[in-house]
Amino acid sequence: MSMHSIRRFMLGSALAALALGGLAPAQAQRDPAYEQARAAGQVGEKMDGYLSVVSGGNAALQRLVDDINIRRKAVYTERAQASGSTVQEYAFAAGCQAIARTEQGEKYQAPDGSWQTRGAGPPQRHASCP
Repeated sequence: MSMHSIRRFMLGSALAALALGGLAPAQAQRDPAYEQARAAGQVGEKMDGYLSVVSGGNAALQRLVDDINIRRKAVYTERAQASGSTVQEYAFAAGCQAIARTEQGEKYQAPDGSWQTRGAGPPQRHASCP
């Protein structure tokens, strides 16, 4: 795959992820435990398109995160098949969008793998993100 094809794919995937509108996070937002953990910085968005417990988690929070990630993977798999991409490529593009949509005070994974707290400015994103 050429660099142009990769970039075109990433843009298309990112737009598809944006159109997805964060289906799994939207479903999870109905759960007050998820909202509380997100606001408290206990969970964060990873570059690979999945959610992670960052700090202060317990078994119940880990189960919630695991459930969200299972639902995300199902959506990514369906959308990747429809777009002719891999699940990992699609998930990465969705991760780019999820990190871009974080709000001030929320946690996200920076390109160097460290956990950052979103400030007033844009989050740090991987150079391959559209």
